[in-house]
Amino acid sequence: MTQIPVAQTPSVSLPRLSTTVAGPADGPGVLLAHGATGSVESNYSTLIPALTATGHRVVAPDYPGSGETPRAAGPLELDALADAMVAEAVAAGLTTFTVIGFSMGTAVSVRAAARHPERVRGLVLTAGLAKADARANVWLDLWLRLLERGDYQGFAQARALSGVAPEHLNALPPAELAAVLDPDPTLPPAGSAEQAALVKVLDTTADLPGITVPTLVIATTRDALLDPANSRYLADHIPGAEYVEIATGHLPMVERNAEWLALIGDFLAARGL
Repeated sequence: MTQIPVAQTPSVSLPRLSTTVAGPADGPGVLLAHGATGSVESNYSTLIPALTATGHRVVAPDYPGSGETPRAAGPLELDALADAMVAEAVAAGLTTFTVIGFSMGTAVSVRAAARHPERVRGLVLTAGLAKADARANVWLDLWLRLLERGDYQGFAQARALSGVAPEHLNALPPAELAAVLDPDPTLPPAGSAEQAALVKVLDTTADLPGITVPTLVIATTRDALLDPANSRYLADHIPGAEYVEIATGHLPMVERNAEWLALIGDFLAARGL
């Protein structure tokens, strides 16, 4: 696995994205879009080796302010971010690819498919949304206030409460719980505020009816951050979308990783993606 900076199209006013590229150069392409306040490492450290083990060529950029990508100079825009992600994939040698999105990454994925239909040949959308509902906006407003105040311990606590199911949090041994709630200010990605702010304003509802590629929607039924009704909306409004549920909080890669990986792998294999 290598880390490479990939040049963007000149029209995208974002910093250059640091991108993980892994897997055989001639394998079927996959582009990964991570969640807000996350990173490739935190969201996809288990998925990338699973995909490369099945021969996929994986391109996984970090958004501005996540991983090694510099923070953006201003607010993020969904069109620009989607275009930049596609540009990363193309620059890494992919001509067509499946986009796998988690949380905010589902909106990035849908917008990429809407703007670049000649490139995107499949979608996998986990714990996603088309537009933030009232509950999500309450969480996002809380996150933004905590980040603005530099209250990183409060931010860690809020992310823990919204990120995992109660039974998972309650079952953590004391040392693991302390690690989850670590107030170390280096833990939140530097671009967390811009990414959370984008979730508040993004809206892909008009894109959904025009999506024609095979799509799998994975709903997280114990999700306190993004109610599973958001995933059901995606599945109901994307023509022909497949819908499955996994009994986990917002972070299936933390709570039920093997089940999550199997759902993705089975879909890709069944659809020849």
